[in-house]
Amino acid sequence: MSGLVRTAHRIFHNCVKNSVAGAVVSRTQTPVKRDFTRGIWHMSCSKRLDSTSTSSSLLHHSNTCSCGCGLKALHTKGERELVEFLTEEIVAERKAQKLKTLPADVDGFAVKGDGAEVVLSKQLKDEIIKITFNVNHTVDSEDFGDDAQPEKQEFAEMRSKPQFEVDIVRGDSTLGFTCSFLQDPPTTTADEYNDIFGIDEVTLYKGEWSDKVYAVAGDVLDGYLYDLLMNLLEEKGISNDFVQKLSDLSTAYEHSAYINLLEGISKFTIAK
Repeated sequence: MSGLVRTAHRIFHNCVKNSVAGAVVSRTQTPVKRDFTRGIWHMSCSKRLDSTSTSSSLLHHSNTCSCGCGLKALHTKGERELVEFLTEEIVAERKAQKLKTLPADVDGFAVKGDGAEVVLSKQLKDEIIKITFNVNHTVDSEDFGDDAQPEKQEFAEMRSKPQFEVDIVRGDSTLGFTCSFLQDPPTTTADEYNDIFGIDEVTLYKGEWSDKVYAVAGDVLDGYLYDLLMNLLEEKGISNDFVQKLSDLSTAYEHSAYINLLEGISKFTIAK
């Protein structure tokens, strides 16, 4: 892609991003409510939960707690309904889970997860390439457009597109990039380069990073310099294809973390 086209694309992306998130890039993204499986559960259980007679029978004529703990009068109505919801929600989420086991590496990058944070690293001849991202608040549903049918939107696939850090480490020096997915990658011809991610920030420092380290925003870089930095990332393995795989990994990792959270909440509620 020519420097002019790529620069115009970058300026457009940042205008869209700034209009939504403000001028400063935020590492904490807005949480997204999961309407997907919640909708399934409410459709399958609405009659049972909304019926006064059924609820009365469940709560007043049963000698044991309906959550399955088998103990009488152990949990409140709210706790029992929460556990019932979680039980069916976990089943639905596990059925929708596409990747049961997370890969040990992605295109030669070793994968390591720690809570909500994921680190991918690769050792080259004289440098280490490290990619770090956090899956918290990174999930959104695929956009089907304004004309999509409500039921299609309800069952949209959940995708994680996190902001990610790329560190090129040589000795005690680090060239660091903060990158993010473009919200609306443009439709281009075969001769043009269609970026699915962009550079938000560039920095260079020695030792450990601190707030005193200077960093420049990607949208104020010279257009040709921006292109050269994007080419550098591609040479280090951070290409469009790799970033798409990063999104796949993040989606699977976030989904697994979400299921673990649901199971943890259920155990916490039952263990009283």
